[in-house]
Amino acid sequence: MNGAESLVRTLVAGGVDVCFTNPGTSEMHFVAALDRVDGMRCVLGLFEGVVTGAADGYARMLDKPAATLLHLGPGLGNGLANLHNAKKASVPIVNIVGEHATYHIEYDSPLTADIEGIARPVSHWVKTSPSAKEVAADGAAAIQAARTSPGQIATLILPANTAWNEGTGIAKTAAPAARHKVDDAAIENAARVLKANGKDAMLMMTGIALREKPLELAGRIAAATGCRISAQWSNVRMQRGAGRVFIPRLPYAVDPALNVLKDVKHLVLCGARQPVAFFAYPDRCCKKRSGRKRLPAPSPWIRSARPWARPCRRTPSSSTNR
Repeated sequence: MNGAESLVRTLVAGGVDVCFTNPGTSEMHFVAALDRVDGMRCVLGLFEGVVTGAADGYARMLDKPAATLLHLGPGLGNGLANLHNAKKASVPIVNIVGEHATYHIEYDSPLTADIEGIARPVSHWVKTSPSAKEVAADGAAAIQAARTSPGQIATLILPANTAWNEGTGIAKTAAPAARHKVDDAAIENAARVLKANGKDAMLMMTGIALREKPLELAGRIAAATGCRISAQWSNVRMQRGAGRVFIPRLPYAVDPALNVLKDVKHLVLCGARQPVAFFAYPDRCCKKRSGRKRLPAPSPWIRSARPWARPCRRTPSSSTNR
């Protein structure tokens, strides 16, 4: 059993049974293993953006990791946009990225790249397998990382010689840690607020709260309490409403967002791992141009949402709005 087959069998044993692929010559042994191993479904995509987008959608619908197979650094680079969105939405994905043989990298052949450097901004976990004997264990670690609540992107880089050299058997994937539970007091407080002040409250859906079951529950809560529902903009692009409940997206621009929130006295965050930053440019300003006046200063609570933001420094000849 070569390293590639040990990795595919480890993926199947760990519950990853679909691999969306756009392979090149460096990944041929892994492709052959996908064909040999029962239980693994291989889906070919003609562009890496299709591959990563399909893996994102699959994992969101089934709430389980999908795998991708990408060709070297440029192939991974072509799929970064959808991996970025998947990371923001806490989607579990295992990326397998081919690499030149370890002893060939020094010759800087075409398509040689810093794959780990490309992968890190869109991955929670990144590793390059050093040998065929360690590929299976690295694959199990990647699955465990992807299944870490609420969902993560794991990228395993597979040099060609670690795929074709003799590997080990199947590595066992550790059970995922229990999902973090929201404090009971916070749940009771939110329920009390919604029951007493539903008309003045809003459910802000983000992260894993945008999956099918949470959206259905949010619709039931809104029907019972009269509260409104909205979604943080960055996580809603691919599954807004999920066919069950229409979830209006909070506007990205400051003034329209303030208009939506003007009557909201109680905001309940659902699925947020940290406080939600609503606005990209809280200290927006407007240079004088064609008789226009500077926009009024934002209120302090908006400015504190992004304390590192700085006022616009554009010249009068540039666009008036940031």
